[in-house]
Amino acid sequence: MHEAKPDPDAETKLAEAGLAPPSIPSSSSSTLSESTHRIFIGAEGLRPGWRIFLYLGMAIVLFLLVSSFQSLISEHGAGWLWRTMYVQAALAFSCLVPAYVMAAIEKRPFSSYGFIRGRGVTRLFGSGVVWGILALSALMLLLHLVGVFSYGDLILKGPRIVRFGLFWGIFFLLVGVFEEFTFRGYCQFTLTQGIGFWPAAGVLSFLFGALHFWGNVGESALGSLCAALIGLFFCFTVRRTGSLWFALGMHTSWDWGESYLYSVPDSGGTVAGHLLNSSFHGSRWLTGGTVGPEGSVLVFVVIAASWWVFDRIYPGEKPGHQGPEASANVLRGIE
Repeated sequence: MHEAKPDPDAETKLAEAGLAPPSIPSSSSSTLSESTHRIFIGAEGLRPGWRIFLYLGMAIVLFLLVSSFQSLISEHGAGWLWRTMYVQAALAFSCLVPAYVMAAIEKRPFSSYGFIRGRGVTRLFGSGVVWGILALSALMLLLHLVGVFSYGDLILKGPRIVRFGLFWGIFFLLVGVFEEFTFRGYCQFTLTQGIGFWPAAGVLSFLFGALHFWGNVGESALGSLCAALIGLFFCFTVRRTGSLWFALGMHTSWDWGESYLYSVPDSGGTVAGHLLNSSFHGSRWLTGGTVGPEGSVLVFVVIAASWWVFDRIYPGEKPGHQGPEASANVLRGIE
């Protein structure tokens, strides 16, 4: 007895006659799985938005953990100053450590996020420090010349000048590390991969200004706009130098110059142990009021001038902050 062999043309004939059996639909769970995969995973792995979410989540948890130990520092005497320093150090620590974790996950060096390594970084950082002091000094001189700012006299004497100068120098270096790396470091690098450098810079600079407005007592809308524009200028320096070092130096010395050297409010806040008994007198739109010089309309003149001068001193874009492969080339170009 012979077995019936299937006719290879049978299915074709049935299909032509419109009698082919219905096809089995693909599994809906498989389709859902593929859609979910596309939401989280792109051509380069985990999508930029989710990477930023993961980075910020780790940073917040780490900060809450580390900052809880500030209670071990006494509040008596100068203890509250050291508590303030500790919290700022916790912020800097908490923004850097998760980036090392993300670098391992993304299989790229930590220097990809802006803190490139090499001999040239000292020159970049030092140049940024000089720029911050000169830009702020130009602003304070303008305010003095229009008659709304007086430098005053020294209120610190002897070794206290050096001690408080160093203390606030370290403090504002930590401020710079936290703010620059968070907004112009990891998040800038990662968001750039999703939407491009300048759209990412615009979004993050807007958030930088908004956080100044909502997070600082005494801040104004004009002051937060100034913070956003300064943040955008720092993005420009990152684009032109290929790293965060210039921006970090300028951010540090600008804040130090406001709070300690010229002893004026910085985004609505003042510090103990400042150098001078300087004072403002005049209209709020010129002096900045409680915000300080960052709330003055004259700050926009200084920002515009800084942008123009920097564009001519650093004329070409450096790709170091756009990927790990170019960091060495950036350093060779500035040494």
